[in-house]
Amino acid sequence: MKLLDGKYVSEKVKVQIAEEAAEFLNKTGRKPHLVAILVGNDGGSETYVASKMKNCEKVGFKSSLHRYDNSVTEAELLAKIEEINQDADVDGLIVQLPLPKHIDPEKVTEKIDYRKDVDGFHPVNLGRMMRNLPCFIPATPYGILLMLQEYNIDTTGKHCVVVGRSNIVGSPMSILMARNANPGNCTVTLTHSRTKDLKEQVLQGDIVIAAIGKKNFVTADMVKPGAIIIDVGINRENSTETKSGFKLYGDVDFENVAPISSYITPVPGGVGLMTIVGLLKNTLASARKEIYA
Repeated sequence: MKLLDGKYVSEKVKVQIAEEAAEFLNKTGRKPHLVAILVGNDGGSETYVASKMKNCEKVGFKSSLHRYDNSVTEAELLAKIEEINQDADVDGLIVQLPLPKHIDPEKVTEKIDYRKDVDGFHPVNLGRMMRNLPCFIPATPYGILLMLQEYNIDTTGKHCVVVGRSNIVGSPMSILMARNANPGNCTVTLTHSRTKDLKEQVLQGDIVIAAIGKKNFVTADMVKPGAIIIDVGINRENSTETKSGFKLYGDVDFENVAPISSYITPVPGGVGLMTIVGLLKNTLASARKEIYA
């Protein structure tokens, strides 16, 4: 078993991003600029946004955070997004999910200018991704692709089983792994909570990407020996054993699955760190007008 070390890969990629950001600053006189909007005070969201802002600073980006109480109206939030859309100094805009129930996340996603949609959730970017055209790839799937590239994992002809069909990870991941590219060229099975004989389906996977959002959902009896395991899950539970007061678990039973796998990502220290790298690379690409002029 070999660990797919998100910390190692993300730090390596961030060094490269920092060098390219410095070149961009020297050439244009400005830094790539990422703006985040955070509504409410959800603990997980607070942690994620703080990490994104910290990493922007680390690689030489400019970052801005706009905070709102849960009482903010949908109209107020959409108006702020439009204001940021029109700001030529902003290269990337993310709105941290989840949002309060009175705000439609689809309206928010579609309001973001697709040319600044560095999370890769806008229908324009998802549609272009499906057609294998230049686009902002959703940050988590992008991070997974970068990790597979770093470890020179040959995916061609492999059977990839994706567990979970969310628009953020599962569905786009299934498309990316099937496309004619590297990584890609897999035969893909997309499974979910309604899949019959789920265990038997996952057992077929040379590559298993678990993104169903349930602690230790993928167990050792669901994984064939030598499989490559990508664990996207980040499940928080209260804990008295950690300083933070909580502990993170993946969607994969790491302790029992790791010994029979050929490669596996840990939680924490795996895909989560690569998600931020995907976001940073998208923001840099936006600043440089690599995808949309």
